[in-house]
Amino acid sequence: MSVRPIRQITQSRPTMEGAGVKLRRAFGFHNPEQYDPFLMLDDFRNDSPAGYAAGFPWHPHRGIETITYVLAGNVEHQDSLGNSGVIASGDIQWMTSGRGILHQEMPHGDDLGRVHGFQLWANLPASQKMSDPRYQDVGSKDVPVVTEDDGTSARILCGEFWGQRGPVQGIAADPIYLDITVPPGKQRHLPVETTRNAFAYVFAGSGSFRDASSPQPVLTEFGSADPVYDATNHSLILFDRGDEIVVRSGPEGIRFLLVSGKPLAEPIAWYGPIVMNTQDEIRQAITELNNGTFIRR
Repeated sequence: MSVRPIRQITQSRPTMEGAGVKLRRAFGFHNPEQYDPFLMLDDFRNDSPAGYAAGFPWHPHRGIETITYVLAGNVEHQDSLGNSGVIASGDIQWMTSGRGILHQEMPHGDDLGRVHGFQLWANLPASQKMSDPRYQDVGSKDVPVVTEDDGTSARILCGEFWGQRGPVQGIAADPIYLDITVPPGKQRHLPVETTRNAFAYVFAGSGSFRDASSPQPVLTEFGSADPVYDATNHSLILFDRGDEIVVRSGPEGIRFLLVSGKPLAEPIAWYGPIVMNTQDEIRQAITELNNGTFIRR
């Protein structure tokens, strides 16, 4: 087994989206080839309704998939095709925008006013960018959880891991999307197929990720060249190629997303929530938005 080298560790950055929702962006809009087939990861986490109540009013998507995973509170959604519903704590919604959809998402806090979740964007290959929009809505009870003897657990949202398969199916990039918890003071080797791009995002506790054996020093924004990289809340770890990652949890344990996918290696033309392969396709989408033909029934 070969441990994946660590390309870099960064911290998600505070930003604002929608009508004024305060969140943190782990990555997005820069160097998409490093995360291919993924485009963006946002961590929306707030204990005060003032930070999220305005929500994400009506906006378009084309050419991508948006994956919403809720941990606290809920997200009410509607779209231009007449769909509506609520994504509650532990639920996941995998929306394939395909040729185009307009939708809105409005977060609501739990009994203590807290809301927490993630939205991950995944690119669609050129052959599917103009496909029919579709949803895969999965309730928390339908997400398999595998717990090892040492207490390490994995919620498997999509893909196959530790002999279980997540409920989301039929995704072109064959992603694996996991919610991993490692108890205090434990070290785990976690497999990641070598041809995939992969990253981890820490959202609770702390720990360290081991670099490859005899590593070439990799300087991060923290200036460290040590072969063991400390990670805390909001840390994003981008891995290079290999077939496993090694993590050791800190005194409070560690919880993180572990996401990997097969690169599409296609050109990207990006205009906010519309991602196509060429600028001509972007211009066409904007024209359709302006003349009212964006939604094709």
